[in-house]
Amino acid sequence: MDLAEFDYRLPEELIAQEPLADRAGARMLVVDRRGQRWEDRQFREFPSFLEAGDCLVLNDSRVFPARLFGHREGVRSLPIGKHSPKRHEYLSGEVEVFLLRALAAGGRDWEALVRPGRKMRLGERIRFAGGLEAEIVARGSYGERTIRFGGAGDLFEQFERIGHVPLPPYIKRPDRPADLQRYQTVFARETGSAAAPTAGLHFTGEILDQSRARGAEIAWVTLHVGLGTFQPLRPEQVQQGRLHAEWYRITTENHACIRAARRVVAVGTTSVRTIESAWRTGALSGETDIFIAPGSEFRRTGALLTNFHLPQTSLLMLVAAFAGKELVLAAYRHAVAARYRFYSYGDCMLIL
Repeated sequence: MDLAEFDYRLPEELIAQEPLADRAGARMLVVDRRGQRWEDRQFREFPSFLEAGDCLVLNDSRVFPARLFGHREGVRSLPIGKHSPKRHEYLSGEVEVFLLRALAAGGRDWEALVRPGRKMRLGERIRFAGGLEAEIVARGSYGERTIRFGGAGDLFEQFERIGHVPLPPYIKRPDRPADLQRYQTVFARETGSAAAPTAGLHFTGEILDQSRARGAEIAWVTLHVGLGTFQPLRPEQVQQGRLHAEWYRITTENHACIRAARRVVAVGTTSVRTIESAWRTGALSGETDIFIAPGSEFRRTGALLTNFHLPQTSLLMLVAAFAGKELVLAAYRHAVAARYRFYSYGDCMLIL
């Protein structure tokens, strides 16, 4: 496959920079795979597409404040905790660390993106607010670093105190206090994601209640979103059919619900990757590097609610695998023409 085949033109002004005032107020493009057509609807109508025997699967991973600002040890800079008001503009000695995943449960080593990366050598130390320090101990193949935090305190407690909401780079503004709540699903429970499972951002307690009232069961899975969300897809990944590894888990109770369903309605590409990983391997927890692209078989997913995705990404390829490349790209062109809002804080698509 040629990555260029998974491209489309998007005017920059259609990239949503702010969440809607109403979580459930998004537009929803409903795509019918069998009829090869689509129609413009509202997300509030989502429960009306559910039926008895459906199992709605949601990723309950919780985003933590994964963006840390500090400075290089021994380099004169602003006081710890102060940083440039413009994203990706660094003052002398300032360092941004974007935490991606812990490399061992309860451990002090983390995979991270570090900016400005070229200046940061192995063995260099970074100081953060509150006395937190870290050392760069390894370099990855694609620019990522392994950093080791010192001390013995609870790291997540420290991240909550000094970290920032990890808004994706296409949101061209600093994070705000409101993002702590809005860049998080209402059902988030299991801390560990460096990005939100964005299809779930539209849900409210009322929408979940209405879904149950339609006769649908709800199953929860956990997949902690990591490196692949931030790095562009590379040709060798397409050739090898493997992605970055992400940790997932399905409890036996939720697995039984998914197995018994007449139709599995996955909310987000992370839920799809979790479901399909479990059904391919038989493992209900572990790491998955599953790459779902056109030609892949879907063993359990029957419908998909998803936000709109960046061009030439594994997420767009997954959606194209589920609905067909030509139909998906045609639907995307319609969404652009109809002025849908794109990406994390944007509108959504329901594929039936």
